[in-house]
Amino acid sequence: MIEELTLRMDSLLPLRDVVFMTLREAILEGKLKPGDRLMEIQLSNKLGVSRTPIREAIRMLEKEGLVIIIPRKGAQVAKMSEKDMEDVLEIREVLDELAVQAACDRITDEELVAIKEAKERFEIAVKKADTNAIAESDVAFHEVIYKAAKNPKLVYILSNLREQMYRYRLEYIKDKRVYEILVEEHNALYEGLVKKDKAFLVKIMHQHLQNQISAVSKVIRENA
Repeated sequence: MIEELTLRMDSLLPLRDVVFMTLREAILEGKLKPGDRLMEIQLSNKLGVSRTPIREAIRMLEKEGLVIIIPRKGAQVAKMSEKDMEDVLEIREVLDELAVQAACDRITDEELVAIKEAKERFEIAVKKADTNAIAESDVAFHEVIYKAAKNPKLVYILSNLREQMYRYRLEYIKDKRVYEILVEEHNALYEGLVKKDKAFLVKIMHQHLQNQISAVSKVIRENA
């Protein structure tokens, strides 16, 4: 599958980030599959860059949980693990609940408008059935909520967890049957923030994540 890779050049980004985005996209799109080895020399020759940005990009992918480093064997694309997903979402659920409750107390009128606009952009992406746009607009929607909590450390931790969950989220939204559910959940989260109803928001956030666990677990079992 390595021969299918093409470096996506961007003069505004450091070379390691360009390599990272190229490999990340290849993993998420399935061009690089779980278990595929990422050999620095082979990637260096294919992408036309030195081994240094390759090595740095692989470390960045490891932090996202997309790559694992095996002693004496090197790097390979990580397999999707049901346990890994559940571990991350268990932590995320607690932090998401903290974020929406803090946002209830601290959200501004301008941020409510921003959340509404993010919700509407998500709905547009859903209508187009554009998987990448849906994933990106979903991230953007939650990002506005996190920032409304006015806790930079919480935002940082949630951003890290979000990166680890990106591949699982992408699997979730490949199923068009979940689109209507996601739109309803986003609408409910927005209405809960408008009403500042903490109990309702915690309930919806729990439901939101449990639906994702259930759907992605099924995908992982089927692939296994």
